[in-house]
Amino acid sequence: MRLLPVCCITFSLFGTLPAVANTFTLTSTDIAQGATMNKQQEFTGFGCSGANVSPQLSWLNPPAGTKSFAITVYDPDAPTGSGWWHWQVVNIPASINALASDAGNVEGKNLPMGSEMVGNDYGYKGFGGACPPQGHGVHHYQFTVHALSVEKLDLPQDASGALAGYMINANTIASSTLEALYKRD
Repeated sequence: MRLLPVCCITFSLFGTLPAVANTFTLTSTDIAQGATMNKQQEFTGFGCSGANVSPQLSWLNPPAGTKSFAITVYDPDAPTGSGWWHWQVVNIPASINALASDAGNVEGKNLPMGSEMVGNDYGYKGFGGACPPQGHGVHHYQFTVHALSVEKLDLPQDASGALAGYMINANTIASSTLEALYKRD
């Protein structure tokens, strides 16, 4: 076991306190970290009968240099070999720090001006709620806000989730994830 001098431990602890207070954070009034989502966030179709409403999302303390935001919702547990993109929104202005519940409706009526949705793996642009296969166990839905170093991502109209994900990740300076759960027995 390696021991550090007390002076260094004290400095290290005090050195991390300001960073904790200013951490880039994603929260929601509709979903919670590690908690099961309700039928509001379940898809309508593919054997699911939920309301297919995207949750309210808010973020705090974006890093300096943030020029826009992107939101992604991804299920790594989908039995596809590549996961499942449920929702991607790009070009959210840097002045915005929240999306209202149902911002992901196909009309995009609750999205901030200039924001664009990318096609999801259900085959349309909009929020596609949770719909894991029956009996497949708990799936983890990763809602992530990305602080981007560019004002706009120029994506083709028919960009795939993978292409959008690549461009988002290539321009991300910080991100924060809220992971909610869902299963169908």
